[in-house]
Amino acid sequence: MAVVEAEKKVEEEVEKGGELLFCGSTCWDVVGRRKGALEGNLVSPTRLRPLVGVNIRFVASGCASCHCVALDVEGRCYTWGRNEKGQLGHGDKIQRDRPTVVSELSKYKITKAAAGRSHTVVVTDDGHSLAFGWNKHGQLGSGSARNEFEPSPVRCHVSEVKNTACGAEFTVWLSSTEGASILTAGLPQYGQLGHGTDNEYNTKDSSVRLAYEAQPRPRAIASLAGETIVKVACGSNHTVAVDSKGYVYTWGFGGYGRLGHREQKDEWAPRRVDIFQKHNVLPPDAILSAGALNSACTAGGGQLYMWGKIKNTGDDWMYPKPLMDLSGWNIRCMDSGNMHHFVGADNSCISWGHAVYGELGYGPNGQKSSAVPKKVDILESMHVISVACGFGHSMVVVDRANVADRLDQLDVHDGKATGEVEGVNEEPEIKTKVSTKKGAKPSAKSNKRKKSKSSSESEEEENSDDDEIGDSEDEMNGQMDDKKKRQSGGGSGRGKSASKSSSEGKSTVRGRGRPPSANKSSQPPQAKPAGKRGRPQISLLSVNEEPEIQTKVSTKKGAKPSAKSNKRKKSKSSSESEEEENSDDDENGDSEDEMNGQMDDKKKRLSGGGRGRGKSASKSSSEGKSTVHWRGRPPSANKSSQPPAQAKPAGKRGRPRKT
Repeated sequence: MAVVEAEKKVEEEVEKGGELLFCGSTCWDVVGRRKGALEGNLVSPTRLRPLVGVNIRFVASGCASCHCVALDVEGRCYTWGRNEKGQLGHGDKIQRDRPTVVSELSKYKITKAAAGRSHTVVVTDDGHSLAFGWNKHGQLGSGSARNEFEPSPVRCHVSEVKNTACGAEFTVWLSSTEGASILTAGLPQYGQLGHGTDNEYNTKDSSVRLAYEAQPRPRAIASLAGETIVKVACGSNHTVAVDSKGYVYTWGFGGYGRLGHREQKDEWAPRRVDIFQKHNVLPPDAILSAGALNSACTAGGGQLYMWGKIKNTGDDWMYPKPLMDLSGWNIRCMDSGNMHHFVGADNSCISWGHAVYGELGYGPNGQKSSAVPKKVDILESMHVISVACGFGHSMVVVDRANVADRLDQLDVHDGKATGEVEGVNEEPEIKTKVSTKKGAKPSAKSNKRKKSKSSSESEEEENSDDDEIGDSEDEMNGQMDDKKKRQSGGGSGRGKSASKSSSEGKSTVRGRGRPPSANKSSQPPQAKPAGKRGRPQISLLSVNEEPEIQTKVSTKKGAKPSAKSNKRKKSKSSSESEEEENSDDDENGDSEDEMNGQMDDKKKRLSGGGRGRGKSASKSSSEGKSTVHWRGRPPSANKSSQPPAQAKPAGKRGRPRKT
């Protein structure tokens, strides 16, 4: 009798209805997916324009839900929020920012509702249950998981339903049927269905990949057949239930001690919590709640107990402990979200936990999170009828009696119309298509920069450039066979200059990048110096021929001054002058060797000096006069006898004086 009287008292209070207030995130498509604060957060309890003046009697959401459900006193069902799986029940997958009546439920009077991650379940006044949304694991209880999405309400295979609760991907129904007071359906991965198994199997005989057999038809929990379950609450992957005697049962995922059994082991079947026995059983009007990582209930004297992961820091509560901050409060309703909690007690509203989007309702000047229970000042002295917490949002229903003038002072949120929300969702897709057509190359490079976080970004970009140029080079190599040798030896120039040099058929012309003698594997892609031009080896004839043509080209176009300027920029040691003189000797070496082979009388002079510059050196050697005086240092001077600091002549290229 005590249970019946308590339920009648609550029903009379709820039947009046009240004003719905909302706080938290309104960016339904990105909440929980993008880190940091989002735009459009309602940090204070705010009225919603479509529900202003509507008598709301019940609100529902889930610790993993990004959508909301509200029921008015006439039995209409309003839904809004994320709708990617059809969980709003409007027959489509269009997001709703404004509360919208589910038209296909208009012929029913809805009394209870619950929300999972991507599905919704409602209960009618005649004991039937309907569900809509994601059905991949059979969480809708329709008897089949063939249709993965059900955007419109479908009948659940249960009868005489009194209440319902939803986890992330499973559903629990409470029925008045004798011997089957609690039924479950959906994903059994952690044993949260309570049937003693997780239905795990291998996808293939030769594979180690595991899967979990869906349970689309609601099934009564056999171990609780002799008990009458009167209250139930679901976390993401665990379940808490209370029977008519006041005993508490938990099962499912045991991480962080959320089951209250002093250990973190998963329970595949209902297990009684030993704290709530004998003289500490739950009263008929007890409040039950389950969050993503914790559980809570009120025991004798209205004392609130909690267990699991209560705070982000500190130890987890492996068994139920009393929350002394709320001792003495008359708690009438409570709900838990991802990591935050809302309580309606006496004439106050209390919230605490870890919050990111303003879901605690402390206002723009208040703190974001609170480790201890704290009053919501703007709702002080208001009578709370119902509360609900979701992923990043909270809902509170307050009685309008004696506070109508204060409600008028609260902000009103309009939200976006359905067409506006749809346009926002479609816009990024069009932008992506346009950018793909007009600028595919930059987008490919930007993708590489996003993916690569190491110091080898420049190497990857250069490799991609080489790959892009490779197709045109391969075509040219297929048409002209005489270029294969050059392709294997070098020719790693960039852009149009590389392709031009390869089409001319000259193996001695270098590209804009590295010299042809350098190999790709030995030269790192970042280093692109002009290369030190030393004397070529005489062992290979092809190698000797290359600097010959190189000298002619550089002499015609005047490449020698640019080479000197490059060397002065790169060389920072005191041996600059020696390197420049060596390069000059090497460039003139081929012409001197030819003349030495024809005229034997010049060998003595060349061994003694011959350190001329440019064209003047070749002219003086061809005249065959040993009495020529040089404008720089005398020919008899040796490299080792001249200090490097003084061996930097003015560099004037004049005609030598004759005697």
